[in-house]
Order: sequence, then C-alpha cells, then structure tokens
Amino acid sequence: MKWYRWDRDDLILNLHIQPRASRDAFLGPYGENAYKVAITAPPVDGKANAQLLKFIAKAFGLPASQVELISGKSSRSKRLRLKSPRKLPIEIEN
Repeated sequence: MKWYRWDRDDLILNLHIQPRASRDAFLGPYGENAYKVAITAPPVDGKANAQLLKFIAKAFGLPASQVELISGKSSRSKRLRLKSPRKLPIEIEN
C-alpha cells in the first residue's frame, strides 16, 4: 500500500501529522504507508485538523470544502479525500 491512491478523480492521502511545528510543510514519506506533514497549530479543540485541511486545500489548489477528513480525527494518522485536485505540490503519479 502506498501513502496515496486515486479513486477516479479524487485523491486519497494517508498522512502522519506533526502538530506544533515551526511552519506548515510537507516533510516526506513516513514509512511505506504515510506522508509526514508538519502543522503549526496545536492538537487542541480541532485546531490542528482545521489547519491541516486549510493547508492541504491551498497546496492542492482546492477550496476547503473539497478536502474531507475521512478518518483520524483524534489521531496523528489521518486519511483525507481531495475532490479533483487541480495541482500536485508533491510527487504523485496520476
């Protein structure tokens, strides 16, 4: 299993989140099944999740409403669905 997969036009991402980072950034593969992402927000009251969705939406050229948290609401391991991403800021095969 890879850290991403295509579901028709949608992109499913498996991410490992590092909250309270100095900046929002894509850090690179995390094992075989996840991609590590740093987020500045703390993991309190959903702030890290909100920041993650905003960061991913901007990076992939999507409105925030097109990025869905599928699983991992209270975990560092998260699965997101991106609805028809317009750009790919990290190396992903179509």
